[in-house]
Amino acid sequence: MKKVPIDKVVKTLEAAEQPKSDFVKLMAGFKDPYLVLIACILSLRTNDKTTYPATLRMLEIGRTPEAFAKCDIKVLEKAIYPVGFYTNKAKQIQELSKILYEQMDSKVPDEIEELTKFNGVGRKTANLVLALGFNKPAICVDVHVHRICNRLGYIKTKNPEETEFALRKILPEKYWLVINTILVTHGQNVCKPIKPDCERCPIYEYCNRVGV
Repeated sequence: MKKVPIDKVVKTLEAAEQPKSDFVKLMAGFKDPYLVLIACILSLRTNDKTTYPATLRMLEIGRTPEAFAKCDIKVLEKAIYPVGFYTNKAKQIQELSKILYEQMDSKVPDEIEELTKFNGVGRKTANLVLALGFNKPAICVDVHVHRICNRLGYIKTKNPEETEFALRKILPEKYWLVINTILVTHGQNVCKPIKPDCERCPIYEYCNRVGV
């Protein structure tokens, strides 16, 4: 198996300028850790085309922990429908918003161990909050990052959590903040779960195509 030149992979994908989904662009523009947190919760197990308009409807309710702590749960459910598990997600958002508003001065924690104490917040969500909300070095691994890094042959892991810790060991820290957006965009456009479009892949020459 050939060695993967990760510098060339990242630079090539950045230069390729593949179209980002509206949701990815929305998340990148938030900068507010609370908005990143609740939008990421909506996105879990739901595609971007569904999550994007649901997020916009949710933001009509408010943009602060206080607003969601005090809102009618049924109004929130209606706003985020039809994202997957929308009733559970509405409850999770309201619960963590109440904790933030009533116990934490509406300030989102900037440590992964504290973020993952919230119901429904895993390492993927926590890392995205750190990266997009606080601009802190963090590697957010979703199904696209996990799949592509393994297809490349850059790592060999069984699940996203293993991928995160494997990447922490070998991925240069300068790429930690950008790797998620780059690989999610590539995964949505070219390196899809089924029938990846290798013929138009800009990083074809660097890829070992493991499992393809």
